[in-house]
Amino acid sequence: MTTANERSADYPIDPIFLERWSPRAFTGESISEKDLFTMLEAARWAASSGNVQPWRFIYAHRNTAHWEKFVGLLVPGNQVWAKNASALVILVSNSLVKRPGSDAEVLSPTHSFDTGTASGYFALQASLMGWHAHGMAGFDRERAFVELNVSKGYTVEFAYAVGRLGDPTKLPVALQAREHPSTRLPLKELAFEGLFQAASTAKA
Repeated sequence: MTTANERSADYPIDPIFLERWSPRAFTGESISEKDLFTMLEAARWAASSGNVQPWRFIYAHRNTAHWEKFVGLLVPGNQVWAKNASALVILVSNSLVKRPGSDAEVLSPTHSFDTGTASGYFALQASLMGWHAHGMAGFDRERAFVELNVSKGYTVEFAYAVGRLGDPTKLPVALQAREHPSTRLPLKELAFEGLFQAASTAKA
């Protein structure tokens, strides 16, 4: 059993997977371009179907001309804490791909999956460096597509707030209670040999 960060894994894994978590309390300190680009570099090396690398990253550093626009894209519940992050990153993916031997673009069935893989690399590299990356689904994708000048054929996927761990008591009271590493479902509810099992069956 591996234990770290108040978490326990049922099977031996590297502690990095337990140490990564998604806090909301950030210090608001600046992040260097070198540190942010090191995280993006890790994401760049993720696997993708046919090596098409559909992921793209649009980012804003705190206290720059782009910052307020990025914060404004978030839902109010995320703005209240993400405004204290050091950087905001929005991931988009190319939903179209050209198959070998053809100039025609067709819909890629794996663009979101591939970009999710890159997302995981990004978050793990941030954790290794003493930073934290908190993923967010709560933002206005339609506005992001327009205001960030995303090209046709791309899908706006996800957003990240990146920062150093801050004082949780500065969060709204409702969020303070959630400011700790979360647990996970046991493998018996997630992995099945031979056939898929519905949740009620898997828990039996």
